[in-house]
Amino acid sequence: MIHSSANPINTGTGAIGVFDSGYGGLTVLKEIVRKLPQYDYIYLGDNSRSPYGNRSFETVYHYTLQCVQWLFSQECPLVILACNTASAKALRTIQQNDLPKIDATKRVLGVIRPTSEIIGQYTKNKKVGILATKGTVQSQSYVIEIEKFYPGVQIIQEA
Repeated sequence: MIHSSANPINTGTGAIGVFDSGYGGLTVLKEIVRKLPQYDYIYLGDNSRSPYGNRSFETVYHYTLQCVQWLFSQECPLVILACNTASAKALRTIQQNDLPKIDATKRVLGVIRPTSEIIGQYTKNKKVGILATKGTVQSQSYVIEIEKFYPGVQIIQEA
């Protein structure tokens, strides 16, 4: 776990939680801190159960929900799933089924949609390559989301 407190939270509502199944989410955390340095952050990497990529939907959902609930218990009103597999396999279920029961004022966001919103701006040949875990590739989450924003882009995925 990494806690950054360079700048206190202005709203007094707690730190932003950032979760990944390992260390890769630290790159996401670094960019979030760069763009929003005024907040505190708590990073949770589930290294003991990593990688999530070959695990079933149920297992990824269960592990992700446990980690989200832990970050909520640390007073994080917002949790960002910096894990592609967790975003692909657990995010929607947590948002739709669990948050209303846990606390409707809390939020959980993933990385697939915001990545998909801008990825088309970075291709010159209308092709995008996705290197991801087997679980993320099989979910087709990136394909579905990218096609919403950039229907003419060819998406090539490799697990």
